[in-house]
Amino acid sequence: MKKIGYISYSILLGSLLLGSCSSSFLDVEPMTSVLESNFYKTVADAEMALVGCYDGYQRTTSNASQAFYITSEVASDNCFGGTGTTDGRGFQAIDRFDIGQSQSDNNIFDGTWSDYYSGIFRCNTLLAKLDGTDFSGNTTARARIEGETRFLRAVLYFDLVRLFENIPLLTSPTSDNIAQSDPKEVYKLIVSDLKFATSSIPADAYPKSAAASNDGRATPFAAKALLARVYLFYSGYYAAEDIGVSKAEALAGLEDVIKSGQFALVADFKNLWPASSYLPNAADNTLDISKYAGKGNSEVVFAQKFNNTSDYEGHIDGNRWVVFLGLRGKSWSPYGQGWGACTVSKNFFNAFDNNDTRKTASIIDIDGEKIPDFNLKDQREYTGYAIKKYAPTALPDGTTNTGGDKDMQLSQDQDYFVIRYADVLLMAAELGSPNAQQYFDQVRKRAYKTNFVALPVSKSNILKERNFEFAFEGIRYWDVLRQGINNAAAILETSEDVLSGSAPDKVVITKGKFLATRGFMQIPNKQITLSNGVLKQNAGWN
Repeated sequence: MKKIGYISYSILLGSLLLGSCSSSFLDVEPMTSVLESNFYKTVADAEMALVGCYDGYQRTTSNASQAFYITSEVASDNCFGGTGTTDGRGFQAIDRFDIGQSQSDNNIFDGTWSDYYSGIFRCNTLLAKLDGTDFSGNTTARARIEGETRFLRAVLYFDLVRLFENIPLLTSPTSDNIAQSDPKEVYKLIVSDLKFATSSIPADAYPKSAAASNDGRATPFAAKALLARVYLFYSGYYAAEDIGVSKAEALAGLEDVIKSGQFALVADFKNLWPASSYLPNAADNTLDISKYAGKGNSEVVFAQKFNNTSDYEGHIDGNRWVVFLGLRGKSWSPYGQGWGACTVSKNFFNAFDNNDTRKTASIIDIDGEKIPDFNLKDQREYTGYAIKKYAPTALPDGTTNTGGDKDMQLSQDQDYFVIRYADVLLMAAELGSPNAQQYFDQVRKRAYKTNFVALPVSKSNILKERNFEFAFEGIRYWDVLRQGINNAAAILETSEDVLSGSAPDKVVITKGKFLATRGFMQIPNKQITLSNGVLKQNAGWN
């Protein structure tokens, strides 16, 4: 049988197990290399390998490939590609679903593909070794480790299948050259993995009260919330319920999360985000971070963890996409400079109610905040607005404040909030909870404070609310797709005036290009070649 060429398996076991990951439980460094022949023997070995699986998931961002988050935002109706006028046009190809924007970009997602399958390989390896591990009768530990590993595999596959739809489904650490699977089968595995996680990870394994030491670990609550997200996307996009989870099951899981008492909304929305809550003090070149709710706060159901120890010596633990969102070549504390990607649509900025506190917490208004001397000549698709939620931060003197090597490209350590409690509330409302109006109001009351005016809960109102609540969190695009392909095409189609290199320009996104791709991304041509043609390119990207 031919061996798979498009997934790298030459991973030193020591790095597979112990990549130095982000804070708390992930801050582990190997003392020596470990050989597979003398590993996977004890509970401690299995725990070590599990940390390696979390590290594999982190590396889908920290390895500096085309991140799932950036792709989700560029493809949405809230953002354009942006970046610099002399940069390549790969982001424009994604934004407009048109490889003609950058004809030579045949491998935009090559690193992404490899990073995700490397993470899946780690998970599959650990799962294959569990039966031969001596748990000394500790069945609870055995079940928990398998549950966490299968949760991570589900997260990895859910990102992949949404990005590409047609992907190989690997459930063991094989190197066989496997063809792309029916996406339904991938979703079935995701559901099965998440259901196992919900029943196998003890509810008290990683309590929020101990977030300082275990934030970022998979919990049954995170698995139930993600299962609902999977249900909503699949049943919406494919108009089917044939992957092993029903609407009633998805809702019941969300209600369990709500009833657990583990989570609560952070009182002030802006305090969820460093760039929205930090206050610069020029007198002593510091930032007052006292308002920031912090990592592992009461609202975080699951996060992808990062730290600031990245360097050019092989440590890759930081959030490498945050720098893409920074103001192009401009630090204006608390905002740090970056590459100017994902410029925010004027239409979306104007869609916010001015009484909605999420508007100023989510978006940098360059003119409104009187940010001086912005270099328009170096910015593509300038709109006057930038993402604030995940903007890099800087001290008043313009240097990065995140420590480490103080390198803006490496030292960003803001966690990515994959699932927030607000999402649990709004998904439960959308799925028809008897408390739907209460959940809907709870989210909106925080946003509007004393200016709150009730709206009736409805599918349409929930989807609009989700856009304002989760803007720039890698969620909107998938919410658009799950409204049906034709509705999505109508939402994404736009023609908006921008500036590129300070000259008038226009972003035009057509229904035809989107419909040709059905909303999915380009399979890397390198992977197709390495597979000897076993992999086939997605429609619309040839």
